[in-house]
Amino acid sequence: MILFHQFFDQTSSTLTYLLADPLSGDAVIIDSVKEHLGAYLTFLQEQELQLAWVLETHVHADHVTGAAGLREMTGARSAVSAVGGVLCADRQLIDGDTIVFGSEVIRVIPTPGHTPGCVTYHWRDRLFTGDSLMIAGCGRTDFQGGDAGQLYDSITKRLFSLPDETLVYPGHDYKGARVSCIGQEKDSNPRLAGRSRQEFIELMSRLDLAPPKLIGEALPANLRCGKPGMSETHEA
Repeated sequence: MILFHQFFDQTSSTLTYLLADPLSGDAVIIDSVKEHLGAYLTFLQEQELQLAWVLETHVHADHVTGAAGLREMTGARSAVSAVGGVLCADRQLIDGDTIVFGSEVIRVIPTPGHTPGCVTYHWRDRLFTGDSLMIAGCGRTDFQGGDAGQLYDSITKRLFSLPDETLVYPGHDYKGARVSCIGQEKDSNPRLAGRSRQEFIELMSRLDLAPPKLIGEALPANLRCGKPGMSETHEA
């Protein structure tokens, strides 16, 4: 039985993670992508796993979550940050909450800044950081209520306080990387290493990034846990 598996969505460069308890077969999926529901379900079946939780690190703007489909097809429960505005989720998470699946435990660490409702999930020796801390980068802070100073505090005070060997698994990577560690990001992340809080804020204000291509579709859908809207339902 595989305890950990990483999926990749080419279109949005999203990294999705499946974690499992070897004793009970209970599993968790973090940051699912709607288009890959079939792959997730096939993997669960092949590994003889049952999905217990569908977790989101935040409300995504670049892809639609697979939460609605996974909940319907597996009976799993969904969880998001309590300040993410996703009222359809089964559980609203706050600082220090835990997600239990089998004998495994995930700890919830709020890491706002990219959006107010960003959380990081801490499981065993690894972090699932979503769009907060990335490999040699970090999430943008120019929309969805982003706040560069808040993101700097989240990363430097919450994540960089963890042991250097703690593994970092981000929500996206655009250059083929798949894992880092806290020590590496503290030492060499070009947006953070050696920068004061004010220098980071100024850097983030100058990025001038284009909006995500799917933001108009993804944001409203993800606030509905990935369920189709009324117009989409009628069109179908």
